Amino acid sequence: MATGTEPSSPAPATGVHTASRAAIPARHLRTDRWWLAPTGTAAGLFAFIVYSTWRAFANADYYAAPYVSPFYSPCLAENCRTMRGGPNWELFGSWWGLSPALLILIFPLGFRLTCYYYRKAYYRGFWASPPACAVAEPHKKYTGETRFPLILQNIHRYFFYFAVLVAGVLTYDTALTFRDENYAWGHMGLGTLVFLANIVLIWAYTLSCHSCRHIIGGRLRHFSKHPVRYRMWGWVGRLNERHMLLAWSSLISVAVADFYVFLLASGAITDPRFF
Repeated sequence: MATGTEPSSPAPATGVHTASRAAIPARHLRTDRWWLAPTGTAAGLFAFIVYSTWRAFANADYYAAPYVSPFYSPCLAENCRTMRGGPNWELFGSWWGLSPALLILIFPLGFRLTCYYYRKAYYRGFWASPPACAVAEPHKKYTGETRFPLILQNIHRYFFYFAVLVAGVLTYDTALTFRDENYAWGHMGLGTLVFLANIVLIWAYTLSCHSCRHIIGGRLRHFSKHPVRYRMWGWVGRLNERHMLLAWSSLISVAVADFYVFLLASGAITDPRFF
């Protein structure tokens, strides 16, 4: 008996239009501007990729006392600028001739690239997998994160530990901004506010991570027996609800902090002092 749902023509055998999917002839039934969200996401991520690549390979204008760019902290190479009281740890000898930022950026970038939100963002924005809800993706088959290289996304939980260490170093850098250009304590400039805003967003994004939430309370069978961890799990859960907002906010703030240091180090501006 006819139900009125039979397609008038065979569905194309690409993307989600396969025998195991709903038999809808149209590629999608959305009439809104569904492509705006993935396009905006791709544009924002691409802009950050271009900027961070330029700054990472620049190997210059990343320190203006007492501020050090978060892209170059901690500085692990021997060719780092001398930063009095700063995070100079010369773990790599003179053989490393490239920008010292390339030694440290792999950890925060690895944390963000494998982040659950960023996966969705660049899967949709760059790979169209899928580009939007109820819109067919252009790929003929879907294997998810079960094969190389996407199976490596599972190391996100390990990048989380490195991200915490980096956030700790950036917290130390922020404390150092309460000095003046002569390294005297008890001073505060506009850069101090920039770094304070950045570190708050960095920590908020890091602690809102799904891995953090799982570490705190994901394996507990009885929350009633672990009231402290349950309370912490609730705090992280509330942050996790804003994970997307915190991801973008911290991405912008870290770029702003780096660009502010660049402007100071290049002599384009001077740092206004409040006291």
